Amino acid sequence: MTGSAVSFTIFPMLSDLAPEKNNQTNLYPGEASREMIEAGVFYGLRSSKTHPRMRQYVLASRGGIDIINLLKTAEKLEKALGFLKEVVKNGGLVLLVGTQPAAEESVLELAKKFGLPYARERWPGGILTNFKVISKRIEYFQKLKADFAAGAFLKYTKKERLGVEREIERLRELFEGLENLTREPNALLIIDPVLHRTAVREANRLKIPVIALSNLDADPNEVECLVPGNDSSRTSINWFLGKIETAISEGTSARREVKEKEEAAVAAVKNEK
Repeated sequence: MTGSAVSFTIFPMLSDLAPEKNNQTNLYPGEASREMIEAGVFYGLRSSKTHPRMRQYVLASRGGIDIINLLKTAEKLEKALGFLKEVVKNGGLVLLVGTQPAAEESVLELAKKFGLPYARERWPGGILTNFKVISKRIEYFQKLKADFAAGAFLKYTKKERLGVEREIERLRELFEGLENLTREPNALLIIDPVLHRTAVREANRLKIPVIALSNLDADPNEVECLVPGNDSSRTSINWFLGKIETAISEGTSARREVKEKEEAAVAAVKNEK
C-alpha cells in the first residue's frame, strides 16, 4: 500500500470525524491535518502489535494495518506542547532521547540549538537511577578530554597515549551528549518509548515526566504525555520535533521575560531604598 493511496483514502475518514460535526472545538484544522498526513504521522502498526490500551487512538484498519486517528494525535500534541512550554518556562531541564537512525540527527540538531542534554546513540543504563555515579563518570570524561587537548599526556609514551585515546573514545560512546546533564532532568522527551523502555522505566521510577512520540505498541500508562504517531519515519519524527522546537523556543522566551520582570522588580526595590 503506497503512501499516496493511504493518504487518498484517509481524507474521507477524517472528514467523518471532523470535530465541528460533533459540536466540539476544532482542534484539527484542515491545514494541520494535511501536514500530518504528508508527514506520514498516521501510519500505525499491524493490528496484532497494537497495545490494547492504544486502541483508543486507532481510526480504522486497512489491510491489517491500524491507522492512527490524527484528531487524537492533534489533541495529545497540544497538551504535550503546553506541558513542555511550562517546564522550560520554569527553568526545567529536558533530556532528549532518540537513538534510532531516523531520529538521531534531528535530535542532535535540536539539542545543540538549545544546549540540551541528549542520548542519540545508546541509552547508558542508570543515567537517572544511578545519577550520582554517572555524573562522576561524565566529569571524569570531561577532565580526560580537556587534559588530552591541553597536552597533559605528551610526556607519556606513545602506547600510553594510545590507551588514553581509546579510553576517551569509549567514554564518548557512552556519554556523548550528556555533558549538559548537570542535574536530574525535569522531563524526558523520547522518540519511541518502546525502543527506549529502559529510559521510560528509569523516569517512571523517579517520577520524571515523559513526553513521547509513540506508535501503537506502547503502554500509554507509562508515558505522561504520549503523542500517538509514526515513530519510525524520518518525516514523521521531523514533524514532531519541529513542533517541539517551537514549544521550547516559546518556553525559553517566556522564561526570559519572567527573569527580566524579576530583575526589574529587584532593581525597583533597590532604588526605593
